[in-house]
Amino acid sequence: MTKPYISVVIPVHNEKEVLETLYERLTKVMDDLGKPYEIILTNDGSTDGSDKILDDFYKRRPKEFRIIHFNSNYGQHMAIMAGFERVRGEIILTMDADLQNPPEEIPKLIAAIEEGHDVVNTHRLNRKDKKWRLLVSKLHNKLRRFIAPKLTMEDEGCMLRAYKRNIIDLISSSGEASTFITALAHVYAANPTEVGIKHEERKAGTSSYNFFKLIHYNFDLVANFSLLPLQIFTIIGLSVSFFSIIFVIYLFIRRLLIGPEAQGVFTLFAIAFFIMGLIIMGLGIMGEYVGRIYQETLKRPRFIIRDIKEQENN
Repeated sequence: MTKPYISVVIPVHNEKEVLETLYERLTKVMDDLGKPYEIILTNDGSTDGSDKILDDFYKRRPKEFRIIHFNSNYGQHMAIMAGFERVRGEIILTMDADLQNPPEEIPKLIAAIEEGHDVVNTHRLNRKDKKWRLLVSKLHNKLRRFIAPKLTMEDEGCMLRAYKRNIIDLISSSGEASTFITALAHVYAANPTEVGIKHEERKAGTSSYNFFKLIHYNFDLVANFSLLPLQIFTIIGLSVSFFSIIFVIYLFIRRLLIGPEAQGVFTLFAIAFFIMGLIIMGLGIMGEYVGRIYQETLKRPRFIIRDIKEQENN
């Protein structure tokens, strides 16, 4: 069996309506490149029959296709990690199955890698997403630039990317329970670059990312790559404590000069509730970090594979 030069890793979760189009467009692009390749599709606990379609792809082209079936839904990044742990190529690409990032852009990324870059990040040109997703993405990128300024990417959420094999090996060996692939690759990169790619409207199916998953996605970024939230909360806590002491001294002097009074009760309640809110928020932030430390200490498998369809590597 010829060793592939290019590996394409794609997570799949309930995408049966677009899979056949993905197969046709992606195989045409890869065949036209004229280089040996493999396509690894990870079925991330699909319940719509996507698993059977993926198995059919393997039957059609067993030399190029490898199918990984999870026993449950572990999320996009874990599905990509499962592919990373099994890639055979020297250039590794990731992309989503929804075809919003067209496979026809792949040669552009391959060319950038062959020019000497070890990571090729991308940003979406003229995005076709819904307004609320554009807003969330814009806020997310601003948040990333604020808490992790070293992650110099214009569009961290675009998954059509290319990596050299050594970067993928480093990511796979990290062993983190919560792995933020795009940011981690950028940290490991010695010579990254970024290119603009086309973006298309979703033709069929629905996105697996809802508002709450996007919030969790942002928590992963914050907790994995920055201590800034804890540092900000520490500064706020010190500031509130300082002004609280000043206020207590003021009330004590006022009591000595004027005597007991019932005025200002609601102000005191407002201040007390404000401080309690800060404490609860701080506990939540600390809980995010402590929870991730706890997950790392458990050493549980990040995902469980139910089945793999592939030819033996001779």
